Amino acid sequence: MIEEKRITVNGKVATFSTQIKEGDVILIDGVELEKKEFIPTYIVYNKPKGVECTSEKIENNIIDAIGHPQAIYPVGRLDKESEGLILLTNHGEIINKIGNSKFEHEKEYIVTLNLPVRTAFLKEISEGIEIEGVKTKPCIVSREPNSKRIFRIILTQGRNRQIRRMCNAYDYQVIKLQRVRVMNIKLDKLKIGEWRDLTETELAELFAQLE
Repeated sequence: MIEEKRITVNGKVATFSTQIKEGDVILIDGVELEKKEFIPTYIVYNKPKGVECTSEKIENNIIDAIGHPQAIYPVGRLDKESEGLILLTNHGEIINKIGNSKFEHEKEYIVTLNLPVRTAFLKEISEGIEIEGVKTKPCIVSREPNSKRIFRIILTQGRNRQIRRMCNAYDYQVIKLQRVRVMNIKLDKLKIGEWRDLTETELAELFAQLE
């Protein structure tokens, strides 16, 4: 549109170097571009398997899957094969504070394996194991009641595909990986593929933990 000289800023035809400031009048094809109202938005989404946690315009990206009217972005990532809780917001500072592993915020997962969970495996990953030359931080793990192949794990770091790599190191294959909690935000009964706004109570507790 700039190349076609369809945009003007304060009555002058815009170029690629034109800078915009508050109060400028921008016209596209003679029609004024209206400023969108910024509404602070915080949602929790139960991501299905197959959805990509990116805002890039690729197939099955999370932004298109949700279709929210505000320009929101995922807080951290869940790999394509995983499902469960992911937060999205238009509050950049929150994205940095939750997503940065140096703050050691808890993230909880339920993991289903192809073979029965061995006690020695749970003990060793809870103490930290070496993956690609770096030792993982200690974490909390527990076997799920009445299940031989399912365990629960709480991490405070977010290395790429960490849980899958920990399991692969002991010759396990992950059949299902579901995140059920980030800090105080829980998945609870939110159905897969659905999203909801965070409640005032959830936000108040979340902000308190981030201070």
